[in-house]
Amino acid sequence: MSKYLMLVAGATALLGIAMLQASKAAQTALPSSDDFAARAKKLHFSSIVIDTHDDTTQRLIWDNWDLGHRDADGSIDIPRMREGGLGAIFFSIWMPGSVNGPTAVQKSLDQIDAVRRQVLAHPGDLALCTTAAEIRRAHADGKIAVLMGMEGGHMIDDDLAVLRMYALLGVRYLTLTHFLNNNWADSSTDKPAHNGLTDFGRQVVRELNRQGMMVDISHTADKTFYDALAASRAPIIASHSSCRALCDVPRNMTDDMIKALAAKGGVIQINYHVGFLSQELSAAAASSDELKKRMAEANISCGEDEACQTIETDKVIRAMVAEGKLPRVDWTRIVDHIDHVVKLVGAEHVGLGSDFDGADMPFGMEDASDLPKITDELIRRGYTDSQIKNILGENTLRVMEQVEKVSREMQAESNSR
Repeated sequence: MSKYLMLVAGATALLGIAMLQASKAAQTALPSSDDFAARAKKLHFSSIVIDTHDDTTQRLIWDNWDLGHRDADGSIDIPRMREGGLGAIFFSIWMPGSVNGPTAVQKSLDQIDAVRRQVLAHPGDLALCTTAAEIRRAHADGKIAVLMGMEGGHMIDDDLAVLRMYALLGVRYLTLTHFLNNNWADSSTDKPAHNGLTDFGRQVVRELNRQGMMVDISHTADKTFYDALAASRAPIIASHSSCRALCDVPRNMTDDMIKALAAKGGVIQINYHVGFLSQELSAAAASSDELKKRMAEANISCGEDEACQTIETDKVIRAMVAEGKLPRVDWTRIVDHIDHVVKLVGAEHVGLGSDFDGADMPFGMEDASDLPKITDELIRRGYTDSQIKNILGENTLRVMEQVEKVSREMQAESNSR
């Protein structure tokens, strides 16, 4: 062998050894699947996971249903919340915008009572909370924090005294509108009637600030959002909305709206509804006469039972996906929307607002037991532990603390006059 060939052979051998050593070092540096799973599980279950919007209250009302047993239908019960590490849940007090006046107030009180009775029935698992500190205390005690949010300003019957009553009973946010306009605010899914908020609507926002209730702009028209943002002294939230840049529907927020929300310290909590996550599904559903027909038939079979309607329409969509008539939407779309917000404004301004038991869930996120998948995926996408904790719940707790601070300041100002 020539001297030249000997040098080449030697160099090749050394390169091979170096590559082998580098490969072994890389394998040593990379966590095993068991290590990854252990890290993800520890992070998820040590975090305070908060869901700011669940429509399970309808099941309590219509089905006289109890949270204590695991159910084959729906998304929320104590066993599945425990399995998914859900630390705090906002039960929605809701009825259609067509229900108004004293009837709406009475139905609201019935729903508030139903939620509070569940806490009394399960004191070992549930704790009624109204502040960020109480949520932290419940988490430390190993209990699930139960809170309430009111979905639709029509339920205050145009009366600030009624709003104050709801605050005393534990309601901690008000969604200014639902699908229809009310007498003082425009909805995103109705024809504009007020050009955003009326003067009384601004009074509502200020009273929410005074009472320590979060202002929620999910469902509101874009102009209503900007009016509420200007009127509020505290940060505001979108309790269950997603990103219009990824799915162009009026219920979602534009990039400019998300930036404005964040600039005031607010949080957008991502909605899991397939029609708000996927442009493909939203467009296909809007143009499908068969879907409209089958959903109408499902609603007729349920009568006025809104809980039944939600479960049955979800079954219709899943059946049509299986039949190849609608596109499939997987749960990772939730994290796509989280990613979009983080790239726009940072990980301090996004959270989770599932719409469980009130919307059609993506495949793989059928119920609360699936929540650890979100933490897993955030880790895989390179998020830090601190960022993940913020997204899972700390961002919502921060807004609550700021809202509570503004409330104390406003009440002190009133007392000093």
